[in-house]
Parts: sequence; C-alpha cells; structure tokens
Amino acid sequence: MSPSETSSVPFVPETAFGIWFLRTYTWEHHVLRVAINDLKRLIDTPLPEAPVIVDVGCGQGISFRLLADAFKPRRLVGIDFHEPSLTLAAQAANACRDKLPDIELLHGDCAKLPLPDASADIVFCHQTFHHLVEQDRALAEFHRVLKPGGVLLFAESTDAYIKSWVIRLLFRHPMHVQKSAGGYLDMIRRGGFNFSERNVSLPYLWWSRAKDFGLLERIGLSHPQPGKRRETLVNVAAVKPVNP
Repeated sequence: MSPSETSSVPFVPETAFGIWFLRTYTWEHHVLRVAINDLKRLIDTPLPEAPVIVDVGCGQGISFRLLADAFKPRRLVGIDFHEPSLTLAAQAANACRDKLPDIELLHGDCAKLPLPDASADIVFCHQTFHHLVEQDRALAEFHRVLKPGGVLLFAESTDAYIKSWVIRLLFRHPMHVQKSAGGYLDMIRRGGFNFSERNVSLPYLWWSRAKDFGLLERIGLSHPQPGKRRETLVNVAAVKPVNP
C-alpha cells in the first residue's frame, strides 16, 4: 500500500491504553477466547478439514493460537492496517508455528482486502467492525474473498457498549457508524450472507456492561432479560451462499 493510498484510508487511531489492553490476559481470556468458542458453537455448516482462515483486523495476533486450536487450519492470513500491531503479530505468528506453520501477515484495509476472490473458507472478524468507517465496503470484501459456502465469523460490540462513558474515555471509535445488534444483523443479511436464529448469539458478558460491569446482577439487584435489555454484544456465524 503506497503512502497516498494509506493517507486516503478512513482511520480512527486507537488510544495508547487500547493498544496496551489488546495484549492483556483479560482480552485474551475473557474476550477473545470466549468469542471464538461461542462462534464455533454457532456454525452448523460443514467446513473443510483444514480450512483457510482470514483474520481481518488481526491486531497483535493474540487470536492466532486460539484459532489454530479451534479450527486446525492449514493456512491463516492476518490483515491489519496498524503497522506497529503487525510487528507484534509477527512475533505471535512465530510463537505458534508449532501448531500452524503457514501464517501470512498483510498490511491492508478491510474495505480493500489484498486477497483474491474466493480464497478463504472462514473470515474471522472479532471486535474489528466497530472500528471501520466504510463498513458496507468491508462487508462486501469479506463476501468477495470467501468461497461459496464459506463462513463469516462475526463478533461485535454494539452501540450500547461503544457509546458508554467508560469506552468513550479509554478508547477511540468512529461513533457515527456504530449499530445495535439488530442493525449489524440486518447489514450482514443485506450483504448477501445467510444465517438463522440458531446461528446468532447475544452474549451479555460482565465486561460489556459498562454501567456496572454486572455487579448489580451478581449481588441480586438486577436480572436483565433478553428482549428487555440493550444488547451489548452480537455474535453470528453467517454463510456465503453456494448459489447466490
């Protein structure tokens, strides 16, 4: 990507705290690991025995070993726009080559992926989409690089969480593109993907409840129920149709 191309990419830089947080145990264990396990559970379509995975917005590569354990891929491609994070991702890739020798890292924009058509069995998009300004273009790119029958594993925080005071204080996001759980699901359907209710999960995890981090529920003073709360997270395993 040339300097002129780089400067034209809509990009909201993360805070120093955010970059640090993405390599903590809390991020790996309570956020990333939990999401991958949940997304794997939501898949109800056959996958190749050794799939090709594209990790869009791979950041510092904390996901690589978790994805290798969960899906036993033969190849993984990590893509991110933040070059300092890719430097750390290279270290993460080297650390898990015992499980996955074929890891390629690419500097690129999710709205213009540097990959050929129908080259991936799985596109993994974890907590990346709410950072993207050109969301429709990015979703079209995910669809393009997936093979027919391929799976988009999409895990995202909703506007209820991203617009909370604590997240506004500690992180940076393009606020005008944030969506509700339903808004993201509608976008994915419009983008040409298929999924049903059984392919969707709406976790209500403690860390996503920025108002009290689930404290009131733990001490019995609150019992938020699905349909009567503002969802903070949405996970979906969506399929690119074989016959569009």
